[in-house]
Amino acid sequence: MGTRITFEFAGQVLTAMPSGALWWPDRSLLCVSDMHLGKSERIARRGGTLLPPYEVVDTLTRLQDDIALTDPARVVSLGDTFDDMDAAEALAPGFRDWIARLMGGRDWTWITGNHDPAPTGLGGHAADGLECGPLRFRHIATPDGIGEVSGHYHPKAALRVRGRAISRPCFLRDGRRLILPAYGTYTGGLRSRDRTLAELMAPGARAVLTGSPMVEIPMPR
Repeated sequence: MGTRITFEFAGQVLTAMPSGALWWPDRSLLCVSDMHLGKSERIARRGGTLLPPYEVVDTLTRLQDDIALTDPARVVSLGDTFDDMDAAEALAPGFRDWIARLMGGRDWTWITGNHDPAPTGLGGHAADGLECGPLRFRHIATPDGIGEVSGHYHPKAALRVRGRAISRPCFLRDGRRLILPAYGTYTGGLRSRDRTLAELMAPGARAVLTGSPMVEIPMPR
């Protein structure tokens, strides 16, 4: 247990952060996935349940704190930055300015997701994937991925503490792939026991639960 959990993956030392961000100190690279900015706006637009419109502030505040803590030279967002493209267009100018300040002086890559082909008008550069040393960043894990860092599934895992079940977003890792939790505030999750994740992750895979304190356990199946 601790405030961060460091592990080795593809010969690199990586750090899982309580927020759900991944820090690669040797490359000064901070990685987040599935921010889904504008989800409350998208749900309201489609006539769904009205949610407090605070998720953009909460998510960007968390990102701002992680950037202040690590001062990365490079930031990679692993797709689904916005909940859909209309949410990207509806983003308030103040939020766009906030993102621009966070991006200032940094090499920033937006990996395209299945919800958003590419963020518009935010600077940086968009890509279907990114190779950096032995790591390959993409939105969705591939069956034959090696050294692959991805998101998309919003994994979460549960453990029992003093007879009570606790469920949290989590990182999943095995010898070939690493899947990040969703970084956004209003994002659901897929349990690690789900067949999709159970089949994707190799035997012996580990789950690193976010929050405080962070906990690393064998991936629940």
